[in-house]
Amino acid sequence: MKFTKMHGAGNDYVYVNAFKQDRDWPEISRMISDRHTGIGADGLIIAIPSEKADFQMRMFNADGSEGEMCGNGIRCLVAFAIDEGIVKKSEGMKTVETGAGILTVTPEFNGSEMTYASVSMGYPVFEPSKVPVNLSVGDWPILDYRLTVDGYELELTFVSMGNPHAVAFIDDDVDNFPLESVGPKVENHSLFPNKVNFEITNVLTESHVKTRVWERGSGITMACGTGACAVVAAARLKNLVGDCVDVELPGGVLGVRWPGCGELLMRGPVKTVFKGEWEG
Repeated sequence: MKFTKMHGAGNDYVYVNAFKQDRDWPEISRMISDRHTGIGADGLIIAIPSEKADFQMRMFNADGSEGEMCGNGIRCLVAFAIDEGIVKKSEGMKTVETGAGILTVTPEFNGSEMTYASVSMGYPVFEPSKVPVNLSVGDWPILDYRLTVDGYELELTFVSMGNPHAVAFIDDDVDNFPLESVGPKVENHSLFPNKVNFEITNVLTESHVKTRVWERGSGITMACGTGACAVVAAARLKNLVGDCVDVELPGGVLGVRWPGCGELLMRGPVKTVFKGEWEG
């Protein structure tokens, strides 16, 4: 099985052209994601045919579970699709069918290499039943729901970016937060029927936030595109930031624009690491 390893702001995946092959993708994702016995990645992303868009994206987390969407992954997938000849190399928008709907990606080139892309990430959803969150409330969005986990009292804002997110804004430096222990307990809390991605964030200025992410099914990752968008949507509703925000993550910076209504636009880097053939 030929593959390409790529990353967007450190959020790394293995990419496969699955137009003419069908395999046990969840099991393959578990095998190749292992950083000791596999290729090493946050998961697997495959390109398959679509009747609605230029092509379709399926993404699998490191534990084999399938996710609806990946903001960093979709940027890299378009670069992969261009390299594979699935779509033509051009500056124009590419349409990608995902579990979160059809999204548009606009590539940016430095010479012959695609180095950045902007993604129209869709509309944030705040209604608890659609995030989903096991809460029966009349009023939403829910901006500061108090949840105590491992002795930490978190104030959570719930957002869906096609996948579920719980965002906590904290005063202490996110680098000192025990995400490795609190993260899995938030992910698997009974409040979230489909589990949840968990973001902790420092608001540094109205145009700059610092975030760490525990991703559902993968654990701590270097970056998360949907997570960055969820953070900006939550911060914007709480009047903590302006319309254009740099989201600083351990793997790099993602730019997110949202004026408080409509779709979010995210811009971030694309990088090919290496290519190979998997014989596992």
